[in-house]
Amino acid sequence: MVRETLAITAYAIGDFALALRELRTYRRISGSNDQLPLMVDSERGVGRPDRALELGRSVDRATLPADVQVSLAIAMSGARLDLEQPEAALAELEIPQLDPTRAFSYSADLFHAYAEVLEELGRDADAARWRELAQRAEEAFEQAHATDELETIDVIEEEVLLDPEEFSDEAPLSEDELEVEALLSEEGDAGQDDHTDDEEGEPTDGPVSTEQ
Repeated sequence: MVRETLAITAYAIGDFALALRELRTYRRISGSNDQLPLMVDSERGVGRPDRALELGRSVDRATLPADVQVSLAIAMSGARLDLEQPEAALAELEIPQLDPTRAFSYSADLFHAYAEVLEELGRDADAARWRELAQRAEEAFEQAHATDELETIDVIEEEVLLDPEEFSDEAPLSEDELEVEALLSEEGDAGQDDHTDDEEGEPTDGPVSTEQ
């Protein structure tokens, strides 16, 4: 977790070499490919788009979560643009998640990236359409979150048979109460013994005569 946090922070401030190093370590330790898109983008950041593409192709995308697949497609598309391959960049983004009829958390970013490549190709009308779809996706997703139903809690009533003794006026004492009562009883007995000694009289100083 520390490696991952450091990598993301380094990426955010533009230290792509440090981000890449920490991401490699995180991937080796965790065995997770969830930060693969960030690694691809970091390779781009250090000026190695060819290696970025090679890294992105090293993993079966079908094994990745949908949002990671989208982030990877965007990073791969960027690497294609770095290599001045706009047609290939567009193809990188044409994945199943590029669905204009559905909105997910990643949809707006994917639609915006697709619009940027379309502009690069001079297809301004298509780019404007996808930018509008991206805006709609953002609004739909925000609205969906704003109208989420409150958590529903099911209350189940169940009949339980109770012991009448638990509700009697003189309920049986617990173990702790019995122990306290025993201690109090012992202290009372000790006090009674001391009182009995006092009634028998104080001892007499000096020898006691045994004569009749």
